[in-house]
Amino acid sequence: MTSFSDFNLNKQLLMAVEEVGYEVPTPIQEKAIPLVQAGHDLFGIAQTGTGKTAAYVLPLLMKIKYAQGNDPRVLILAPTRELALQIESVILQLGKYTDLRTVALYGGLGPRHQIAAVEKGCDIIVASPGRFLDIYLKGHLVLKHIKTLVLDEADKMMDMGFMPQIRRILEIIPVKRQNLLFSATMPDKVVELSHEFLDFPEKIEITPQATAVETVSQQLYYLPNMRTKINFLEYFFNENKEELKRVIIFVKKKQTADNVFKYINRLGYGEARVIHANKGQNSRMNAVKAFSEGEVNILVSTDVTARGIDITDVSHVINFDVPLVYEDYVHRIGRTGRAKKSGIAITLCTEAEKYHIEKIEKLVREKIPVKRLPDTIKITETPLEEKQDMDREIDLQKRKDDPEFKGAFHEKKVKFLKPVPKKGKKGKRR
Repeated sequence: MTSFSDFNLNKQLLMAVEEVGYEVPTPIQEKAIPLVQAGHDLFGIAQTGTGKTAAYVLPLLMKIKYAQGNDPRVLILAPTRELALQIESVILQLGKYTDLRTVALYGGLGPRHQIAAVEKGCDIIVASPGRFLDIYLKGHLVLKHIKTLVLDEADKMMDMGFMPQIRRILEIIPVKRQNLLFSATMPDKVVELSHEFLDFPEKIEITPQATAVETVSQQLYYLPNMRTKINFLEYFFNENKEELKRVIIFVKKKQTADNVFKYINRLGYGEARVIHANKGQNSRMNAVKAFSEGEVNILVSTDVTARGIDITDVSHVINFDVPLVYEDYVHRIGRTGRAKKSGIAITLCTEAEKYHIEKIEKLVREKIPVKRLPDTIKITETPLEEKQDMDREIDLQKRKDDPEFKGAFHEKKVKFLKPVPKKGKKGKRR
């Protein structure tokens, strides 16, 4: 397919596609759109940033065509509110010239406005599994007209423990329906889920699962400690002022996110925001919106947003911490190099994180290029407490691979001393 008009889309959709700036279908779009149009169940494996959302949204908009009745006909499930909002945004863009109604249901906000939107009538629901079930159990959703179910980022849903909610949803929606499952990786849990609810699916694997997009240049730096990582950020922002467009810094912990944000904000490297689970929904939405519109050029985030940001001009992603869920590495670096634009993904790694890098390289089936640390970066001495924490972590890692391993922090046998007899009043022992 060399053009979206080859898919026999209607005029309204083709006008929207042109306005959004899509020119040539991506490989996932080229293969998935005809299969979805034909009504097949589909199991799609595609890297993040390859146009996966439009690959199922366009044919679904074509199938349902126009607003009809008050009850939803398409249900799209996503693991996070950020991804649900991103999918809703794509639907609104591509369905701009149709009268189709879309409602997004997600936690973090009170359900009152979402319930009101559902009761006004909708054709498509995009939802996180928990909030969808909450509103259903309150009696505000009629599901008998659902014709298509989409599970987006299925691997993340499994990681986040959504399997019980998904099974419950499968029980309450019509059995006769089209099922679409999309994922960037294919762990055993996702394969098991696909067997449960896909009927003779067509499988599309655009690239081997869990591989990085070719437009992303990966870099790995080894550093001794947290403070030296901070020094690296200072070097990075000073040396790359002209090249930086939008930068996302990913960290593991909320406290680290706050600390990195305060540091960047204090030194004035640009307008920055921080988002993590302790931030309110409105705060997170406003931060992502400001970042996408260019008002903010640095975003510090935990993995809560790794799969929920679809912004084409992210020039750099920095993994301040190596992710512990190895599939998240692919999703983190997939925030750059989107829509065929080039990007750079930098990972900062301590001695205690090398173990996870080796696992990530095994998953993505390639070595991450190691770069020499610039001489101008100040290497600080590792504080005793941080060194002990890293030594403990290394011991745990070795024990995982070898249960017989005894490290520096293994449990020592406690020697019990015999009690000393107490002396009597005249100094004699009792």
